[in-house]
Amino acid sequence: MFSRRRKHFGTSADKATYATLHTASLATPSLREGLTPAAATKASKHLRDLLGTAAIAICDSTSVLAWDGVGGAYEDYHRGVAHGIAAATLRTGRTAVLGAHDVACGDPQCPVRTAVVAPIVTEDRVVAVLVAYSPRSSAALVRATEEVARWVSGQVELAELNKERTRAMEAELRALRAQISPHFIYNALAAIASFVRTDPERARELLLEFADFSRYALRRGGEFTTLSDELRNVERYLVLEQARFGDRLKVSLLIAPEVLSVAIPFLVVQPLVENAVRHGLDGTTGIGKITIRAQDRGLEAEISVEDDGAGSDPEVIRAVLAGESTSDSIGLGNVDARLRQVYGDVYGLVVETAPEAGTKVSFRVPKYSSGVHASA
Repeated sequence: MFSRRRKHFGTSADKATYATLHTASLATPSLREGLTPAAATKASKHLRDLLGTAAIAICDSTSVLAWDGVGGAYEDYHRGVAHGIAAATLRTGRTAVLGAHDVACGDPQCPVRTAVVAPIVTEDRVVAVLVAYSPRSSAALVRATEEVARWVSGQVELAELNKERTRAMEAELRALRAQISPHFIYNALAAIASFVRTDPERARELLLEFADFSRYALRRGGEFTTLSDELRNVERYLVLEQARFGDRLKVSLLIAPEVLSVAIPFLVVQPLVENAVRHGLDGTTGIGKITIRAQDRGLEAEISVEDDGAGSDPEVIRAVLAGESTSDSIGLGNVDARLRQVYGDVYGLVVETAPEAGTKVSFRVPKYSSGVHASA
Protein backbone atom coordinates (compact mmCIF):
# COMPACT_ATOMS: atom_id res chain seq x y z
CA MET A 1 0.00 0.00 0.00
CA PHE A 2 1.39 3.41 -1.02
CA SER A 3 1.59 6.01 1.70
CA ARG A 4 2.88 9.53 1.46
CA ARG A 5 5.53 10.23 4.08
CA ARG A 6 5.35 13.70 5.56
CA LYS A 7 8.57 15.65 5.26
CA HIS A 8 10.26 16.50 8.54
CA PHE A 9 11.25 20.14 8.89
CA GLY A 10 12.59 19.97 12.46
CA THR A 11 11.14 20.86 15.82
CA SER A 12 9.48 24.13 16.69
CA ALA A 13 12.69 25.16 18.43
CA ASP A 14 14.67 24.41 15.25
CA LYS A 15 12.30 26.51 13.19
CA ALA A 16 12.44 29.38 15.69
CA THR A 17 16.26 29.26 15.71
CA TYR A 18 16.38 29.31 11.92
CA ALA A 19 13.92 32.22 11.74
CA THR A 20 15.97 34.22 14.27
CA LEU A 21 19.27 33.61 12.48
CA HIS A 22 17.72 34.40 9.11
CA THR A 23 16.26 37.68 10.36
CA ALA A 24 19.60 38.65 11.91
CA SER A 25 21.37 37.89 8.64
CA LEU A 26 18.99 40.24 6.83
CA ALA A 27 19.95 43.10 9.16
CA THR A 28 23.68 42.43 9.00
CA PRO A 29 24.57 44.03 5.61
CA SER A 30 22.98 47.34 6.61
CA LEU A 31 24.62 47.43 10.04
CA ARG A 32 28.01 46.72 8.46
CA GLU A 33 27.63 50.09 6.72
CA GLY A 34 27.81 51.78 10.11
CA LEU A 35 25.20 53.67 12.11
CA THR A 36 24.05 56.09 9.44
CA PRO A 37 20.37 57.07 9.14
CA ALA A 38 20.04 55.10 5.89
CA ALA A 39 21.69 51.96 7.30
CA ALA A 40 19.74 52.15 10.59
CA THR A 41 16.46 52.58 8.70
CA LYS A 42 17.14 49.52 6.53
CA ALA A 43 18.08 47.43 9.56
CA SER A 44 15.27 48.60 11.86
CA LYS A 45 12.48 46.46 10.35
CA HIS A 46 14.53 43.31 10.81
CA LEU A 47 15.48 44.29 14.36
CA ARG A 48 11.81 44.82 15.21
CA ASP A 49 11.03 41.40 13.73
CA LEU A 50 13.72 39.91 15.99
CA LEU A 51 12.12 41.45 19.08
CA GLY A 52 8.48 41.10 18.01
CA THR A 53 7.60 44.52 19.42
CA ALA A 54 5.10 47.17 18.37
CA ALA A 55 7.88 49.56 17.36
CA ILE A 56 11.57 50.27 17.75
CA ALA A 57 13.72 53.37 17.51
CA ILE A 58 17.48 53.76 17.09
CA CYS A 59 18.88 57.02 18.47
CA ASP A 60 22.40 58.38 18.52
CA SER A 61 23.66 61.28 20.60
CA THR A 62 21.99 63.93 18.42
CA SER A 63 18.92 62.48 16.70
CA VAL A 64 16.53 59.61 15.99
CA LEU A 65 18.30 57.62 13.28
CA ALA A 66 15.43 55.24 12.56
CA TRP A 67 11.90 54.32 13.56
CA ASP A 68 9.93 51.24 12.59
CA GLY A 69 6.50 50.18 13.75
CA VAL A 70 3.25 51.99 14.46
CA GLY A 71 2.64 54.85 12.05
CA GLY A 72 0.39 57.84 11.58
CA ALA A 73 -0.27 60.14 14.51
CA TYR A 74 1.18 57.55 16.89
CA GLU A 75 4.53 57.68 15.11
CA ASP A 76 4.54 61.48 14.96
CA TYR A 77 4.25 61.68 18.73
CA HIS A 78 6.48 58.81 19.77
CA ARG A 79 9.23 59.53 17.27
CA GLY A 80 9.20 63.14 18.44
CA VAL A 81 9.89 62.18 22.07
CA ALA A 82 12.14 59.17 21.40
CA HIS A 83 15.40 61.05 21.80
CA GLY A 84 14.32 62.38 25.17
CA ILE A 85 13.50 58.83 26.26
CA ALA A 86 16.95 57.69 25.09
CA ALA A 87 18.88 60.49 26.81
CA ALA A 88 19.52 58.79 30.18
CA THR A 89 20.85 55.58 28.62
CA LEU A 90 22.99 57.54 26.15
CA ARG A 91 24.52 59.31 29.13
CA THR A 92 24.91 56.41 31.59
CA GLY A 93 25.09 53.32 29.38
CA ARG A 94 22.56 51.55 31.61
CA THR A 95 19.44 49.80 30.33
CA ALA A 96 16.24 51.60 31.28
CA VAL A 97 12.69 50.21 31.53
CA LEU A 98 10.04 52.90 31.16
CA GLY A 99 6.34 52.62 31.93
CA ALA A 100 3.21 54.26 30.59
CA HIS A 101 3.80 57.43 32.61
CA ASP A 102 7.00 58.08 30.61
CA VAL A 103 6.00 56.60 27.26
CA ALA A 104 2.25 56.49 26.54
CA CYS A 105 0.76 59.14 24.30
CA GLY A 106 -2.64 59.18 26.02
CA ASP A 107 -4.53 57.40 23.24
CA PRO A 108 -5.87 54.11 24.69
CA GLN A 109 -5.70 52.50 21.21
CA CYS A 110 -1.98 53.08 20.83
CA PRO A 111 0.06 49.87 21.36
CA VAL A 112 3.04 51.83 22.66
CA ARG A 113 2.73 51.77 26.45
CA THR A 114 6.20 50.79 27.69
CA ALA A 115 9.78 50.95 26.42
CA VAL A 116 13.05 49.16 27.02
CA VAL A 117 16.10 51.31 26.23
CA ALA A 118 19.39 49.41 25.78
CA PRO A 119 22.81 50.87 24.91
CA ILE A 120 24.73 50.19 21.69
CA VAL A 121 28.39 50.26 22.68
CA THR A 122 31.65 50.26 20.72
CA GLU A 123 35.06 50.40 22.39
CA ASP A 124 33.42 51.01 25.80
CA ARG A 125 31.63 54.07 24.44
CA VAL A 126 27.84 54.42 24.09
CA VAL A 127 27.30 55.44 20.46
CA ALA A 128 23.54 54.89 20.23
CA VAL A 129 20.58 53.18 21.90
CA LEU A 130 17.96 50.67 20.81
CA VAL A 131 14.46 51.46 22.10
CA ALA A 132 11.90 48.62 22.02
CA TYR A 133 8.26 49.68 22.46
CA SER A 134 5.48 47.31 23.48
CA PRO A 135 2.05 47.26 25.18
CA ARG A 136 3.67 45.80 28.33
CA SER A 137 7.19 45.11 29.54
CA SER A 138 8.58 41.85 30.80
CA ALA A 139 11.87 40.42 31.98
CA ALA A 140 12.08 38.41 28.75
CA LEU A 141 11.70 41.56 26.63
CA VAL A 142 14.40 43.33 28.65
CA ARG A 143 16.84 40.45 28.14
CA ALA A 144 15.98 40.18 24.45
CA THR A 145 16.43 43.91 23.86
CA GLU A 146 19.80 43.88 25.63
CA GLU A 147 20.97 40.87 23.61
CA VAL A 148 19.89 42.44 20.31
CA ALA A 149 21.60 45.71 21.31
CA ARG A 150 24.79 43.76 22.11
CA TRP A 151 24.60 42.03 18.74
CA VAL A 152 24.09 45.39 16.99
CA SER A 153 27.11 46.71 18.93
CA GLY A 154 29.24 43.91 17.50
CA GLN A 155 28.12 44.65 13.95
CA VAL A 156 28.80 48.36 14.40
CA GLU A 157 32.28 47.59 15.76
CA LEU A 158 32.98 45.44 12.71
CA ALA A 159 31.80 48.31 10.50
CA GLU A 160 34.25 50.62 12.28
CA LEU A 161 37.05 48.10 11.88
CA ASN A 162 36.29 47.85 8.16
CA LYS A 163 36.41 51.63 7.88
CA GLU A 164 39.71 51.71 9.76
CA ARG A 165 41.11 49.03 7.50
CA THR A 166 39.99 50.97 4.42
CA ARG A 167 41.52 54.19 5.77
CA ALA A 168 44.75 52.38 6.56
CA MET A 169 44.92 50.85 3.08
CA GLU A 170 44.20 54.22 1.47
CA ALA A 171 46.97 55.81 3.54
CA GLU A 172 49.40 53.04 2.57
CA LEU A 173 48.45 53.47 -1.08
CA ARG A 174 48.94 57.25 -0.93
CA ALA A 175 52.34 56.65 0.64
CA LEU A 176 53.26 54.21 -2.12
CA ARG A 177 52.18 56.61 -4.85
CA ALA A 178 54.30 59.29 -3.26
CA GLN A 179 57.16 56.80 -3.23
CA ILE A 180 56.99 55.99 -6.96
CA SER A 181 60.60 56.64 -7.69
CA PRO A 182 61.40 60.21 -8.79
CA HIS A 183 64.59 58.57 -10.04
CA PHE A 184 62.50 56.39 -12.39
CA ILE A 185 60.40 59.32 -13.58
CA TYR A 186 63.50 61.41 -14.31
CA ASN A 187 65.17 58.57 -16.19
CA ALA A 188 62.02 57.69 -18.14
CA LEU A 189 61.59 61.28 -19.32
CA ALA A 190 65.30 61.48 -20.14
CA ALA A 191 65.04 58.30 -22.22
CA ILE A 192 62.01 59.70 -24.06
CA ALA A 193 63.85 62.96 -24.70
CA SER A 194 66.80 61.07 -26.18
CA PHE A 195 64.55 59.75 -28.97
CA VAL A 196 62.84 63.05 -29.80
CA ARG A 197 65.36 63.97 -32.52
CA THR A 198 66.57 60.54 -33.64
CA ASP A 199 63.29 58.60 -33.58
CA PRO A 200 60.25 60.85 -33.05
CA GLU A 201 57.78 57.99 -33.49
CA ARG A 202 59.49 55.95 -30.74
CA ALA A 203 59.50 59.02 -28.50
CA ARG A 204 55.77 59.46 -29.09
CA GLU A 205 55.05 55.80 -28.26
CA LEU A 206 57.12 55.99 -25.08
CA LEU A 207 55.41 59.20 -24.04
CA LEU A 208 52.01 57.52 -24.42
CA GLU A 209 53.22 54.57 -22.35
CA PHE A 210 54.44 56.97 -19.67
CA ALA A 211 51.08 58.77 -19.66
CA ASP A 212 49.17 55.47 -19.33
CA PHE A 213 51.51 54.27 -16.58
CA SER A 214 51.01 57.50 -14.62
CA ARG A 215 47.23 57.47 -15.14
CA TYR A 216 47.00 53.94 -13.74
CA ALA A 217 49.40 54.50 -10.84
CA LEU A 218 47.72 57.74 -9.76
CA ARG A 219 44.11 56.77 -10.40
CA ARG A 220 41.51 57.64 -7.80
CA GLY A 221 39.21 55.15 -6.09
CA GLY A 222 39.28 51.39 -5.93
CA GLU A 223 41.48 49.37 -3.59
CA PHE A 224 41.61 46.38 -5.94
CA THR A 225 42.31 45.60 -9.56
CA THR A 226 42.71 42.45 -11.64
CA LEU A 227 46.04 40.73 -12.04
CA SER A 228 45.63 41.31 -15.77
CA ASP A 229 45.43 45.10 -15.35
CA GLU A 230 48.30 45.12 -12.86
CA LEU A 231 50.52 43.17 -15.27
CA ARG A 232 49.58 45.48 -18.12
CA ASN A 233 50.88 48.39 -16.10
CA VAL A 234 54.03 46.42 -15.29
CA GLU A 235 54.54 46.03 -19.04
CA ARG A 236 54.27 49.81 -19.49
CA TYR A 237 56.85 50.28 -16.76
CA LEU A 238 59.21 47.76 -18.37
CA VAL A 239 58.85 49.34 -21.84
CA LEU A 240 60.08 52.60 -20.33
CA GLU A 241 62.94 50.91 -18.49
CA GLN A 242 63.98 49.00 -21.60
CA ALA A 243 64.17 52.30 -23.47
CA ARG A 244 66.73 53.29 -20.86
CA PHE A 245 68.68 50.03 -20.46
CA GLY A 246 68.28 48.61 -23.97
CA ASP A 247 69.49 45.01 -24.36
CA ARG A 248 70.86 44.97 -20.82
CA LEU A 249 67.36 44.31 -19.44
CA LYS A 250 65.97 40.86 -20.18
CA VAL A 251 62.43 40.10 -19.02
CA SER A 252 60.52 36.81 -18.96
CA LEU A 253 56.81 36.66 -18.17
CA LEU A 254 55.37 33.24 -17.32
CA ILE A 255 51.68 33.82 -16.69
CA ALA A 256 48.95 31.20 -16.29
CA PRO A 257 45.90 32.55 -18.18
CA GLU A 258 43.46 31.20 -15.60
CA VAL A 259 44.72 33.61 -12.91
CA LEU A 260 44.53 36.82 -14.97
CA SER A 261 41.05 37.63 -13.67
CA VAL A 262 41.99 37.23 -9.99
CA ALA A 263 41.39 40.41 -7.96
CA ILE A 264 44.44 41.71 -6.09
CA PRO A 265 45.25 44.89 -4.14
CA PHE A 266 46.09 47.80 -6.42
CA LEU A 267 49.81 48.39 -7.07
CA VAL A 268 51.29 45.27 -5.45
CA VAL A 269 53.24 43.88 -8.42
CA GLN A 270 54.79 46.98 -10.03
CA PRO A 271 56.73 48.04 -6.88
CA LEU A 272 58.26 44.57 -6.71
CA VAL A 273 59.32 44.81 -10.35
CA GLU A 274 60.73 48.30 -9.84
CA ASN A 275 62.68 46.99 -6.86
CA ALA A 276 64.03 44.12 -9.01
CA VAL A 277 65.13 46.51 -11.78
CA ARG A 278 66.84 48.86 -9.34
CA HIS A 279 68.72 46.16 -7.48
CA GLY A 280 69.27 43.99 -10.54
CA LEU A 281 70.67 46.60 -12.93
CA ASP A 282 71.38 49.96 -11.33
CA GLY A 283 75.08 50.43 -10.70
CA THR A 284 76.12 47.54 -12.94
CA THR A 285 77.21 47.27 -16.58
CA GLY A 286 76.09 43.72 -17.27
CA ILE A 287 72.84 42.12 -18.31
CA GLY A 288 70.05 41.81 -15.77
CA LYS A 289 67.37 39.15 -15.99
CA ILE A 290 63.95 39.52 -14.40
CA THR A 291 61.35 36.77 -14.34
CA ILE A 292 57.72 37.47 -13.48
CA ARG A 293 55.51 34.46 -12.78
CA ALA A 294 51.83 34.07 -11.98
CA GLN A 295 50.80 30.49 -11.27
CA ASP A 296 47.59 28.66 -10.46
CA ARG A 297 47.75 26.99 -7.04
CA GLY A 298 44.24 25.59 -6.77
CA LEU A 299 42.30 27.97 -4.52
CA GLU A 300 45.13 30.51 -4.69
CA ALA A 301 47.26 32.35 -7.22
CA GLU A 302 50.98 32.72 -6.62
CA ILE A 303 52.86 35.72 -8.04
CA SER A 304 56.63 36.07 -7.95
CA VAL A 305 59.26 38.53 -9.21
CA GLU A 306 62.84 37.29 -9.43
CA ASP A 307 66.08 39.00 -10.45
CA ASP A 308 69.66 37.78 -10.78
CA GLY A 309 71.19 40.92 -9.33
CA ALA A 310 73.33 41.62 -6.32
CA GLY A 311 70.91 40.24 -3.74
CA SER A 312 70.66 41.45 -0.15
CA ASP A 313 71.41 40.46 3.39
CA PRO A 314 68.30 38.58 4.63
CA GLU A 315 68.46 40.51 7.92
CA VAL A 316 68.15 43.78 6.02
CA ILE A 317 65.03 42.51 4.26
CA ARG A 318 63.60 41.24 7.55
CA ALA A 319 64.06 44.70 9.04
CA VAL A 320 62.37 46.33 6.02
CA LEU A 321 59.32 44.06 6.31
CA ALA A 322 59.16 44.66 10.05
CA GLY A 323 59.21 48.43 9.54
CA GLU A 324 62.53 48.72 11.35
CA SER A 325 64.57 50.02 8.41
CA THR A 326 64.53 52.95 6.01
CA SER A 327 66.24 50.92 3.29
CA ASP A 328 65.53 51.96 -0.29
CA SER A 329 63.86 48.63 -1.13
CA ILE A 330 61.01 50.29 -2.96
CA GLY A 331 57.61 49.46 -1.57
CA LEU A 332 58.45 46.06 -0.04
CA GLY A 333 57.21 46.98 3.43
CA ASN A 334 54.22 48.80 1.98
CA VAL A 335 53.14 45.89 -0.22
CA ASP A 336 53.67 43.38 2.60
CA ALA A 337 51.54 45.46 4.99
CA ARG A 338 48.67 45.83 2.52
CA LEU A 339 48.61 42.12 1.69
CA ARG A 340 48.42 41.28 5.39
CA GLN A 341 45.68 43.86 5.98
CA VAL A 342 43.52 42.35 3.25
CA TYR A 343 44.11 38.62 3.58
CA GLY A 344 45.75 38.03 6.98
CA ASP A 345 49.30 37.50 8.15
CA VAL A 346 49.78 34.20 6.31
CA TYR A 347 49.59 36.11 3.01
CA GLY A 348 52.54 38.46 3.44
CA LEU A 349 55.58 38.64 1.16
CA VAL A 350 58.12 35.83 1.05
CA VAL A 351 61.62 37.08 0.17
CA GLU A 352 64.44 34.69 -0.78
CA THR A 353 67.79 36.43 -1.13
CA ALA A 354 71.47 36.41 -0.21
CA PRO A 355 74.43 38.60 -1.18
CA GLU A 356 75.46 38.00 -4.80
CA ALA A 357 72.61 35.49 -5.24
CA GLY A 358 69.77 37.60 -6.61
CA THR A 359 66.35 38.07 -5.05
CA LYS A 360 62.98 36.37 -5.40
CA VAL A 361 59.89 38.00 -3.92
CA SER A 362 56.63 36.04 -3.97
CA PHE A 363 53.17 36.16 -2.48
CA ARG A 364 49.94 34.21 -2.63
CA VAL A 365 46.38 35.52 -2.82
CA PRO A 366 43.09 33.62 -2.57
CA LYS A 367 41.30 33.51 -5.91
CA TYR A 368 38.10 34.46 -4.12
CA SER A 369 38.03 36.50 -0.93
CA SER A 370 35.15 38.30 0.76
CA GLY A 371 35.20 42.03 0.07
CA VAL A 372 37.93 41.78 -2.58
CA HIS A 373 36.50 42.88 -5.91
CA ALA A 374 38.26 44.64 -8.77
CA SER A 375 36.95 48.13 -9.51
CA ALA A 376 35.47 48.73 -12.92
